[in-house]
Amino acid sequence: MPMSANPLATLRRYELVARVLRSNIAAGAIPEGAVLKEGPLAERLQTSRAPVNAALRVLSDEGRIRRLDGQGYIVEPVPGGQRRASGGTAALDALDIPPDVARALGTRGTWQHFYEQVEREVAASLIFGEYRLVEAGLADHLGVSRTVSREILGRLHERGLIRKSQSSHWTAGPLTARILRDRFQLRAILEPAALRLAEPYIDYAAIEGISENLALKAHQVDDETLEEALFEAGAARAPNVELVDTMRRARFLPLAANRALVELGLPGSTVDRAEYHALFGLLARRRIDAAAEELRAHLQLMADKSLARLKIVAVLGGSATVAPYLTEI
Repeated sequence: MPMSANPLATLRRYELVARVLRSNIAAGAIPEGAVLKEGPLAERLQTSRAPVNAALRVLSDEGRIRRLDGQGYIVEPVPGGQRRASGGTAALDALDIPPDVARALGTRGTWQHFYEQVEREVAASLIFGEYRLVEAGLADHLGVSRTVSREILGRLHERGLIRKSQSSHWTAGPLTARILRDRFQLRAILEPAALRLAEPYIDYAAIEGISENLALKAHQVDDETLEEALFEAGAARAPNVELVDTMRRARFLPLAANRALVELGLPGSTVDRAEYHALFGLLARRRIDAAAEELRAHLQLMADKSLARLKIVAVLGGSATVAPYLTEI
């Protein structure tokens, strides 16, 4: 089905999830008193936890559900409704997914098979210059329809990895020191503020577990994993969906560039484990203001290290291989 025939295919993933839950609550398929949790919903809808988390916060803002402390969300009574409270977890097997939403989710499921590959290839190119991407060329390279290639390009654009030129061509790069510095500056403004907003919703159990492991020096994971855990358990829990989306876009380009540099043979960006221990420790002790200030300083350090690594790229002189659907401008 062409994308134009199904306008829902252009919606963000959390909007599709919210639409499904909203319609099921209104119809009584998810009864009042039912408990909704991220994990089971993500599995049932075949998506990640992030859009489910965002959708649940949207429905909470609408007054359809109410947060339970560490136990998910409970469905509130529908005004004028005569339904009996279930008091338990919703029977997600019976969740009704409207056909148009199912088609939109299905289309997205197809592009997901190829998205990570394209993301890696585009990220590897933008650190060396500016490139043009052609929708038809990408479709031919992957052996998929133009609808699927359009979905991939749309997601890359949504995450800030590519943009449209004045002539409506998709372009990527170049990643300059100024762009990278600006992204980290934006993060340093938004993430500490979001962390303060997220205080009632922070996943303290996850934070405490990582903090304890770091204290024991038993948490042998890379910095990116720690960064993602810190963000998802903390700032990403802020109840402002637009703020969280903006933060995700600001984070994406530096993370993609870091992965590309590692694949080119540069050492990964490293931060002293004591700094992560301090950050997670402050959060575990509910010292949110202090943690927010520590996070600001942490992001400045990350910016300095990332800029230093980007300078090394200037000495390399060019990329060894570029995907055939990328044309240097």
